[in-house]
Amino acid sequence: MTDTLISLLSIIIGIIGANSSSLFFKKYSFGLIGNTIAGVFGSVFFIKSIGRLGFSPQAIMQTGSVNFNLFVINSVVSFCGGLVALILLSKLATKFNKSDKIN
Repeated sequence: MTDTLISLLSIIIGIIGANSSSLFFKKYSFGLIGNTIAGVFGSVFFIKSIGRLGFSPQAIMQTGSVNFNLFVINSVVSFCGGLVALILLSKLATKFNKSDKIN
């Protein structure tokens, strides 16, 4: 695997995290496209910010072979990034919609 492939897998896992969490939490769903966008941005943001602790795609491939322990941590963080982004964006949209109704 390469760094790029690991990055793409992380984004796909973030998309899966956002879409699967919308199945369990219906009130946070934005539909398939909205959930996918939230998953992409949540995954990228979490991996870029938290991945500096040592489980970025570059760190996973640093030895020339895949470090599966770091890859599992990377996958869990990507999944959680998609989930958290979906919930935060839903709360933000709810807040904006409430302020529109007041005016």
